[in-house]
Amino acid sequence: QVQLVESGGGLAQPGGSLRLSCAASGSIDSIYEMGWYRQAPGKQRELVARITRVGGTYFADAEKGRVTIWRDNAKNTVYLQLNSLKPEDTAVYYCKGSTTDWGQGTQVTVSS
Repeated sequence: QVQLVESGGGLAQPGGSLRLSCAASGSIDSIYEMGWYRQAPGKQRELVARITRVGGTYFADAEKGRVTIWRDNAKNTVYLQLNSLKPEDTAVYYCKGSTTDWGQGTQVTVSS
C-alpha cells in the first residue's frame, strides 16, 4: 500500500505562507482523490482541500481564496500552498488519498 509522508510545516507569522508537500512511496496516478486535512488541538480533523486525479479541486469554505492544492503525478507528490496564514490555521496537517492510510502529519504553527 502506498504510504504518505508530509513535510513543509513549521512556524510562520500571521499573513505569511507555507507550502506543504505530501510525498507518496508509490504511484498516485491511479488514486482518484488526494486530500489535505488538519486537526487543531481539541478539535476534530477537518478537510482543507482535495484534488482528483484529473485536477478537479474542492476547498473548505474557510480556506477558499487562501489555499491552493495541486498534484504532480510524475513526482508522486501532492502540494498545499497556504497563504495569508492566521493563528487559527495552527494545526497538524495530514495528507490522505482515497485508497491510502493517513500520513504522520506535519505541524503548522502560526504565531507572531
